[in-house]
Amino acid sequence: MIGTLLFAIFLVLMFGGVPIGVALGIGGMISIALANADAQYFGLLAAPQNFYASIAKYPLLALPMFVLVGSIFDRSGVAQRLVTFAVAVVGRGPGMLPMVAILVAMILGGISGSGPANAAAVGGVMIAAMSRAGYPAAFSASIVGAAAATDILIPPSIAFVVYSVMVAGASVPAMFAAGMVPGVLAGIALIAPAVWLSRRNGFGSHEADEPRPRFWRSLREAAWGIAAPVLILGGMRLGWFTPTEAAVVAVFYGLFVGMAVHGTIGWKDLFDIFRDAGEISAVIMIVLGLAGIFAYSVNTLGLADPLVKAVTGSGLGSTGALLAVFAVLLFVGVFLDGVSIFLIFIPLLTPLMNAFGWDVVWFGVVLTMAVAIGQITPPMAVNLMVACRMAGVSMESTLPWVGWLVASFVLAAFAVIFAPPLALWLPRALGY
Repeated sequence: MIGTLLFAIFLVLMFGGVPIGVALGIGGMISIALANADAQYFGLLAAPQNFYASIAKYPLLALPMFVLVGSIFDRSGVAQRLVTFAVAVVGRGPGMLPMVAILVAMILGGISGSGPANAAAVGGVMIAAMSRAGYPAAFSASIVGAAAATDILIPPSIAFVVYSVMVAGASVPAMFAAGMVPGVLAGIALIAPAVWLSRRNGFGSHEADEPRPRFWRSLREAAWGIAAPVLILGGMRLGWFTPTEAAVVAVFYGLFVGMAVHGTIGWKDLFDIFRDAGEISAVIMIVLGLAGIFAYSVNTLGLADPLVKAVTGSGLGSTGALLAVFAVLLFVGVFLDGVSIFLIFIPLLTPLMNAFGWDVVWFGVVLTMAVAIGQITPPMAVNLMVACRMAGVSMESTLPWVGWLVASFVLAAFAVIFAPPLALWLPRALGY
């Protein structure tokens, strides 16, 4: 009864317009009070204790730093130089600029773990360039939004940091390594329909009219941006610094590139950069703390036990259960953002994962791919929302194009579901 009330309160508050974090916290506290009606203070002292315990975790120190990295590189001019270099590599012609947008988004994914920040950085350069080359604005927004979805798979990833602090046995380095191959696979899966749709519909008719950038000059100018993910990921692998320390190194590297190398960031810009990153980080941390109260309620009330018994006794088997979970997350991703999905569902799905013996790292990658697909699936689609705003088009106008990209991303996710070594090979090879 109390468990039903917990979810009823949460759903009523959420659909009533209450922020998701607050709805999680209020639902959890009411459930704790009802379950401990005879206890002193109704057991509500567990609420602040679990709020604090949810955010007082060392790996979470990396989260505000990676958010800050995204803000810095968004303003550093790195994206423009990466685009020029990518065009010099792949050349010009129908379908090449969409490919460039996806490739640049993947490279930026190795710098920042924020999909919306990636969409803003790539869209600020690519949408105008694609418009001049003859691509419809709605198509350009679809490509940029989908490309940015690879950001939470290619390390460093804020989503992986959140998952690692919520699930025992999923270290941040292991999650970062596990996301690399699926992230690249997702990027390749997006390139195929992007090029095919461009050529099928005759988009980019003016693209070949532009001169091809000089390779060595563009490489020299893009070298600082290309070196960033090498420094971050290579430094972690060589043991120079931990993931948390890598985030701090990335911040100073981004400031050096933006202020000293490219001169695109001035001292007066730092306040706005720090303020924006601080606001985003504070919201995420508060939601994490409130979700900790919700997770405590789920665990102490034993709400996950009936779910596990129902699924294991349904005859679906391990693969069928996983596909069912994936389908539910795809549906939920249409309405909720990625962090909220993690905070709501991980407390419920962790016992199910243990019951079927799913690898904790691989399962985290599968969940993250479902979240990534939700970032480009209307009506929520945070990445697509950013890209549409920059392109000046409605989200509805992207539906004929984004559907192909979502389908391709789903196929990449199925490949990881049915072939776990795609996610597990690299972390095992690196000894994580």
